[in-house]
Amino acid sequence: MMDHLFREMAPVSSAGWHEIETEVKQALKITLAARKLVDFKGPQGWEASSVGTGRSEALESPTLWNAEGTGVEARIRHVLPLMELRVPFTIRRSELAALDRGARDLDLDPAVDAARKIAIAENHTIFSGYPAAGIRGICDAPPEPSFSLGDDLESYPVLIAGALNRLRDRGVNGPYAVALSERCYTDLTDATKAGYPVFEHVRRLVDGPLVWAPGLDGAAVLSMRGGDFELTVGQDFSIGYLSHDAEQVRLYIEESFTFWTITPQAAISLAAPEKA
Repeated sequence: MMDHLFREMAPVSSAGWHEIETEVKQALKITLAARKLVDFKGPQGWEASSVGTGRSEALESPTLWNAEGTGVEARIRHVLPLMELRVPFTIRRSELAALDRGARDLDLDPAVDAARKIAIAENHTIFSGYPAAGIRGICDAPPEPSFSLGDDLESYPVLIAGALNRLRDRGVNGPYAVALSERCYTDLTDATKAGYPVFEHVRRLVDGPLVWAPGLDGAAVLSMRGGDFELTVGQDFSIGYLSHDAEQVRLYIEESFTFWTITPQAAISLAAPEKA
């Protein structure tokens, strides 16, 4: 039975699918950051459509109900609908043919690039939110002035220590983690204080991971105690078929998910330094 990915229609051999999927999985593993820090539910399948929040609101009753004095009340339940992400990419058929003849130096860069794009989109959605999809991100609230990152990398340990203390003051327990944007992570790894890497100063402050997070703007300090941030995945990353001609095959990477910020107080956003 053919599914919605239509892979059976693609002129790609079993070896070709295996090689493409291997490259995509490696790129996703490296780039996906947010799902390393939050609760994960799923995959629940392509048919999954929403997540119930346990909340509802009253609806205005039809005039007929009131006129007849039935006393019927109506409420509608709030849900978080799952959103779909898709990134198309193209593989040359000559590369697939070379693979089937035993070639090992394949050009699968388009698949890797697509994997990186969709992973960054997921990261950005989880950290920054996506109002059109009803998603509030971990860093959706405006960062507090006292937690704005500057260009002085030596101040990062002090700022992160302050954010950790603020979480403790809120009654939010650890373990704690720190997510850093690509720029912040790179700059931090190059910085030293009194001859000691600043990155190691920061690492010693938290009992959870220090994560490189493409798609994040600035940094975030958050609790990993569980129950505060929930990623629900319907269909996890899958590769599907679009079309082909004599020269190339058009494929895509797709996923469906939603994200629920249950406890906004369990994270503190550190604003990114201004770009030069």
